[in-house]
Amino acid sequence: MGRASRRRGDAVDGVLLLDKPHGASSNAALQRARRLLNAAKAGHAGTLDPMASGLLPVLLGEATKFSQLLLDADKAYETTLSLGVTTTTGDVEGEVLSRREVMVDEDAIRSACARFVGEIEQVPPMYSALKHQGKALYEYARQGVEIERKARRVNIREIEVLEIAPGSVSLRVRCSKGTYIRTLGQDIGEALGCGAHLSALRRTAAGPLSLDTAITVDAIEAMPAEQRSGLLLPVDTLVAHFTEVRLDVAAAERFRLGQAVEAEGHAIEGETCRVYGESFLGLGQWRAGRMQPQRLVAQAQEA
Repeated sequence: MGRASRRRGDAVDGVLLLDKPHGASSNAALQRARRLLNAAKAGHAGTLDPMASGLLPVLLGEATKFSQLLLDADKAYETTLSLGVTTTTGDVEGEVLSRREVMVDEDAIRSACARFVGEIEQVPPMYSALKHQGKALYEYARQGVEIERKARRVNIREIEVLEIAPGSVSLRVRCSKGTYIRTLGQDIGEALGCGAHLSALRRTAAGPLSLDTAITVDAIEAMPAEQRSGLLLPVDTLVAHFTEVRLDVAAAERFRLGQAVEAEGHAIEGETCRVYGESFLGLGQWRAGRMQPQRLVAQAQEA
């Protein structure tokens, strides 16, 4: 895998691990980071609600071509449930719907959480960005309109109880794409018989990327401009889980032009691989014993 971000002239390509603060929208954080890195093209791999904080992978330039890989990847979160109170949004920002007495112990909490590990059905919340007739569900919710939603199957890989305090419980959750942690918190609260809402939510991982090395936008802004590009991970960070294939100079040039080429390696029909010449060229797929270009990146030189 490459060790540096790529530049194509003045273009900026790479992956920035951003630690989004509580209260900021994902798009606002993205746009600030894009301007600070002087990148023409940017996107993120999975929205975080304003009330949530944590890992927001920002993809710059050619890295945006691989955003779907992160969108489809498992995520990890740390969250705190406030027990005994339900809200309209399922989190601390909503209006209170009900208050109930909390009469649960550690065994009950662990048992309730265990019930939701594995494949489960979730009904997306009204306060979400899902679209209905071209309009986000939260827009209907703010108007007091309830839209019928179909349950979706998601996979809760793991729920770890981190801390139990009077009236609250902190959890670490690892889950598949499409999981709503607010809905999970509400469902756990109902399983306990007291109701619950999220008082805190922090994303700690997305696929292979971790919050451990993420940086805040404020910290980027405080850095000298010439040092900021050093924060970027290379584009091929996003495809490191694919088998690597190396091409000689002639084959790399043909591959770059969209032609299938002969390549060394164990050809498994249909397998996707990350392909390199002197630098990362993109993704290819074995077809009839040849490496067929699948998703190419614009050629670059090391920054």
